[in-house]
Amino acid sequence: MTERHVVILGSGCAGLTAAVYAARANLRPLLIDGHEAGGQLGLTTDVENFPGFPEGILGPELIEKMRQQAARFGTEYLAGAATAADLSRRPFRLTVAGHGEILCRTLIVATGASARMLGLESERRLLGHGVSTCATCDGFFFKGKEILVAGGGDSAIEEGTFLTKFASRVTIVHRRDSLRASKIMQDRAFKNPKIAFLWDTAIVEVLGKDRVEGARLRHLKTGEVVEKKIDGLFVAIGHTPNTRLFEGQLELEKTGYIVTREGSRTSVPGVFAAGDCQDRVYRQAVTAAGSGCMAAIDAERFLEAEGH
Repeated sequence: MTERHVVILGSGCAGLTAAVYAARANLRPLLIDGHEAGGQLGLTTDVENFPGFPEGILGPELIEKMRQQAARFGTEYLAGAATAADLSRRPFRLTVAGHGEILCRTLIVATGASARMLGLESERRLLGHGVSTCATCDGFFFKGKEILVAGGGDSAIEEGTFLTKFASRVTIVHRRDSLRASKIMQDRAFKNPKIAFLWDTAIVEVLGKDRVEGARLRHLKTGEVVEKKIDGLFVAIGHTPNTRLFEGQLELEKTGYIVTREGSRTSVPGVFAAGDCQDRVYRQAVTAAGSGCMAAIDAERFLEAEGH
């Protein structure tokens, strides 16, 4: 069984940037794609806030360029996802479906986080075509438009408030009759003339063939169903970090995010974390890429200290 210097879990911005840096350091990294090759950028259409692309770039195209760049320096790719991990001793042991066990001296976890969705077929179909999970990423495309935001916590209020910079009207749809957001966030939203609220309401269908054109809404107390014309839907009901594999092995926050210190170091020496699996604040492609760079440099220095 071949032992690798560096194995990277995840093929989004963080994982691919880590691969570029690790490969250029002659560490011959192996990158395991994971369940969603390309991460959340693989599901994104226009990306206009990643430096170096003044005209913007499609998310999948940006990911493909990163893959080619990492491959150019010697990164190897393995399609599939890790199903088990043993971090109790080194070399670490990973089990990858269809490929058996892989040993590694260092591990970079860049497994990302998945946005919680409403679970509608129409929502998934129109993701990237008027349905979004990131106001910072996509708000610019909704200048003068009418938008719905699903959720009632801090994330929803923060997203809704940010979107008022662009949208003509933001309506927050919440299943309850009161918000879960902090008092200061609530006060800010209630005072914003561009924000309206639909209480005790659920989104049951997103309307539109190629782009979002409306939403079908049901009042949960009366059962009344109405249709509302909108140009976009932002789902802001939280994110789930893809870290279940490491429960009981790495120090995690209560919400599941990996705790990192001194850059990208985790609670287990030789294991580093980058991207959205350890970042619950920014969750941007550029910050994920930056943390991937940090993780690769940290892994290289860790190996150098051991004489590798």
